[in-house]
Amino acid sequence: MKVLVTGTAGFIGNALALRLLERGDEVVGIDNLDPYYDVELKKARLARVADHPGFTDLRIDIADRDAMAAAFAEHRPQRVVNLAAQAGVRYSLINPHAYVDTNLLGFVNILEGCRHNDVEHLVFASSSSVYGANTTQPFSVHHNVDHPLSLYAASKKANELMAHTYANLYDLPVTGLRFFTVYGPWGRPDMALFLFTKAILEGKPIDVFNYGHHRRDFTYIDDIVEGVIRTLDRVATPNPDWSSAAPDPGTSRAPYRLYNIGNQQPVELMRYIEVLEECLGRKAEKNLLPLQPGDVPDTYADVEDLVRDVDYLPRTTVDDGIARFVAWYREFYEV
Repeated sequence: MKVLVTGTAGFIGNALALRLLERGDEVVGIDNLDPYYDVELKKARLARVADHPGFTDLRIDIADRDAMAAAFAEHRPQRVVNLAAQAGVRYSLINPHAYVDTNLLGFVNILEGCRHNDVEHLVFASSSSVYGANTTQPFSVHHNVDHPLSLYAASKKANELMAHTYANLYDLPVTGLRFFTVYGPWGRPDMALFLFTKAILEGKPIDVFNYGHHRRDFTYIDDIVEGVIRTLDRVATPNPDWSSAAPDPGTSRAPYRLYNIGNQQPVELMRYIEVLEECLGRKAEKNLLPLQPGDVPDTYADVEDLVRDVDYLPRTTVDDGIARFVAWYREFYEV
């Protein structure tokens, strides 16, 4: 297939592009190399796919309406995976406009491109952050998620609503994927594992929020990518049993589906740090801090729908995943 992937210099987008190319698909990659974090790392990721004959690299901001329309019209992708976004819960408290520009304006440009160019299936990244104030666990796509705790979470919930509208109005098959705390080699420098590793190796203290009592459904990058590919290959269809009298948030009478992709094994942050210390052979000096605004204390994915529909359950343990990250980090940064 010809698949348009946005965010191909990003953590998940780059790993996905590599897998698609390896299985024989053609990938049209879009990224603007946003300087939110280290652009050199993004360039290093792109180097993994740049020379592949099936890869086309487009330097476009998804918020650029004309450029996106031209890219869709020229390349005519069969399927689309949107992984480009302004990421980060805490940064959304500092720079909210970045989330509106990329996550809302950019996403409507993608929806319009799909609508006007006969795209067979749009898969887009949502987030576990949409569960917000929910406390019933494990989190299910069939739960109501109307109480986000950050603008980032609200923008991802908005993406789900926008996608449903296009599925309903234009019969565009769409699938939203709620990712749960993705980590692994080539990861984001603004996330805990990267920050902790760098600080520990430099002999600096690490900031541990919520006094280390967070529980996160940490999900390894390869497991995320496998879930994306399996859902991409299964075009969303209407739920024939959907009832307007008892509406199910995870499906629709339109071709719309939502899935959690999580490890379904929450780990307390302190245990996560212990595994990292074991892999590094060093102890961390911890700066214990209260829960940050916008953060949720715990995440725990119900992946029953993913297992039922695409026969997939993430399996990588944090022990294996962190060890692989540390090996990559030491090699990449020569430390």
